[in-house]
Parts: sequence; structure tokens; C-alpha cells
Amino acid sequence: MTPILAALLLAGAAFNILTWPTFLRRVARDPRARDADGKATRFLTVHVVLFAIAMVLAVAFVVAAVVALVG
Repeated sequence: MTPILAALLLAGAAFNILTWPTFLRRVARDPRARDADGKATRFLTVHVVLFAIAMVLAVAFVVAAVVALVG
């Protein structure tokens, strides 16, 4: 069961690491990301926060997978 758990955690981490950076680049280029003065809008801010959470989760998934395999 532990190798399956580790594989699922690593798959979740890989998904976050592979998809979120591309998504964030697309959001940053979206016209809704900046106002007329060039300042970040709430649209961009919310997506940057979601990106940060996804990256923290990816790191946590990798750590948990390593702990599951080693411990």
C-alpha cells in the first residue's frame, strides 16, 4: 500500500508542477490581469495565491511520498 500512496502523492506533485506554471503565464498575459495603470488586479492576485498554494502542496506531496517510502 505504501508504494501506491507514494506514487499517488508524486503524481499529484507532478501535476501541480507541470500545469500551474503554464496556467499562471496565461493568466498573467490576460487583459484582466492588469488595470489601465499597469497594476495587478484582484484577478491576477487570486491566481498568484492559488499558484503559490499549489506549489506548497507539491512540495508537501513530495515530502510525504519520501516519508512514506523511507519510514
